Amino acid sequence: MLTVALPKGRIAKETLEIFETIFGDTFKFDDRKLILDTPDFRFLLVRNQDVATYVYHQAADIGVVGLDTLEEQGLDVIRLLDLKRGICKVSIGMKNGEKLDLDKPDIKVASKMVNITKRYFEERAVSVDIIKLYGSIELAPIIGLADMIVDVVETGATMKQNGLEVVEDIMTSSTYLIANKNSYIAKKDKVLDIYEKINEVIKAEQEAK
Repeated sequence: MLTVALPKGRIAKETLEIFETIFGDTFKFDDRKLILDTPDFRFLLVRNQDVATYVYHQAADIGVVGLDTLEEQGLDVIRLLDLKRGICKVSIGMKNGEKLDLDKPDIKVASKMVNITKRYFEERAVSVDIIKLYGSIELAPIIGLADMIVDVVETGATMKQNGLEVVEDIMTSSTYLIANKNSYIAKKDKVLDIYEKINEVIKAEQEAK
């Protein structure tokens, strides 16, 4: 049996739909249940930020999680496959009309993605003060807490509604199938089998576009 960690919400639903396509069966969590057992799989429903942690500590053999979360956490897991879902960008946002000036002194950046932000500015040899926030990040430039934000952007609507605009994209993210390193060795046949089956579904979807 393979244990699969899924993030709550849309990604879990989309992943289970892939399994339904592969196996021709119904995969659905009962109301409020966090575990779904089938003859071949045990699915765990966890917070998005915890998926890679479950996989890294081998509480799950494989999992599905966004590349942005993987890059932020930096956990040593195997990235098996880009699922071409949940596509978004990690971007820098500033108040409308303001331009990104990396020569400006004392730059303050608000973000929940501290490591991605830190790497981006370090690669440009720019010293910034990173302020970690857990939500409502768009508020930071409006009230003067920060000069800019680094956040996940899908449509940009939230930024626009709050008087901000994207001034630069840092990275593109999508959901990835990941595996625990030990599980990949101990259960290699099973892991590769599900990898190949999912890959076939993704390829067929891409060819149909």
